[in-house]
This record gives sequence, C-alpha cells and structure tokens, in this order.
Amino acid sequence: MEKIKSLADLKKMQETLRVKNKVGEMSTDTDSLILVKVAMATCGIASGAREVMEVFIEEFAKRNINASVKQTGCMGYCYAEPTIEITKPGNEPITFGYVDLKKAIRIIDKYVLNNELVDGIIPVNYETIDHK
Repeated sequence: MEKIKSLADLKKMQETLRVKNKVGEMSTDTDSLILVKVAMATCGIASGAREVMEVFIEEFAKRNINASVKQTGCMGYCYAEPTIEITKPGNEPITFGYVDLKKAIRIIDKYVLNNELVDGIIPVNYETIDHK
C-alpha cells in the first residue's frame, strides 16, 4: 500500500477505492448479481480476509463479472477463516472456508464462472426461518 503524504494522495486513494467498490453496484437489478460476503470479524481479518476480499474485488473488475462484494461480520466459522459466502442468482448460498488468495482465484475460475464446486465448502448448519 502506498504511503499517503498529502491530501491529494488521500483523494486519489479514495477515488481508487470508490471505483473498486463499484463492482456490481452499478446495476439496479440485484437479483442478477453474484453476491460475495466476506466474513470480516476479528478472526477473519487476522486470517487474511481483507486480502481475500481485495482479490475478489480486483478479479471481478478485471474480468467484468457482474458481482457485488461485501464485508459481513462473524459467520460462526472461526475455525475455517477466512470464510466467504457466495450467492449466485437462482441458487442457494454456498460458504467456503480456509479461503486464501490462490483458493479465491480457484473459486472464481471454477465455481463462479463454470459452476464447478471447489474443496472447502462448509455445510449449512442452520435452518432459515420463513417469515410469512
């Protein structure tokens, strides 16, 4: 990361981050977006979740993949950090554990682009409540 030495440097960094964070947010049709949630609680951050999140943002932007990358709090899988949850349009969310930088690329190449499952899927251990 570059050192910030002036207000101009700070504004340049802010604009760069603003552009990176626009991945998927330009679309108003959120049902057509791939949603990636990165667990960014203390254990996730300590395990490298911030770098994993940056890989997803950069790769989606570079590949023009219509996606939204968001940070979330604890998902309850501290033993498997960094963890991410990916929801593809029309599919149930899938949570991946032990995601490092190489695995993040593999998830994009195999699961996001080709619907192939990747090792490290964490089974759902809860049931959702239907609010009708």
